[in-house]
Amino acid sequence: MTTPSTAFVLPAPVGSVLSRLPAYPGSFLLVTALNKVLAKELPADVRQYLLGKKLRIHVTDARLTFDFTCTGVRFIASKKQDTTDLTISANAQDFLRLAQRQEDPDTLFFNRRLSMEGDTELGLVVKNAIDALELPVLDLQQWTPDKVLARFLPRRSHTHTPHTGHGGPM
Repeated sequence: MTTPSTAFVLPAPVGSVLSRLPAYPGSFLLVTALNKVLAKELPADVRQYLLGKKLRIHVTDARLTFDFTCTGVRFIASKKQDTTDLTISANAQDFLRLAQRQEDPDTLFFNRRLSMEGDTELGLVVKNAIDALELPVLDLQQWTPDKVLARFLPRRSHTHTPHTGHGGPM
């Protein structure tokens, strides 16, 4: 895994606009993705350890925070919390590189591009659990507009034979 030569950071005006968005819808989208990809893969002891913990993902350059908790089975979005048990912070590009497995959390952490605040033991449990899983790599090509639309548009049946203009069977 390599570090990009130049780190991309969202321009401040973009972060300013994004910071005005309501937090809950973003948290809901994040937990939907986490539940689909991560929740079922976590070992039972890790899910039990996460039970009731207040977690936050903070995208620093976008000035967005996503708050959620764990029920022991799945993640649940929550409105912005006053305090959290663990906050994981990085810029948008670094979170994307983590999801694409182009960067590992230790490298980002030691380069001060990823931070964890709060319960250190909880942070290590989360990091080690995710490192131990064989999760799919986020492939941005599957999220291009044409591929997303194709998943929602009805498929046309190709069983209909077009009329050829012939008068019937020979």
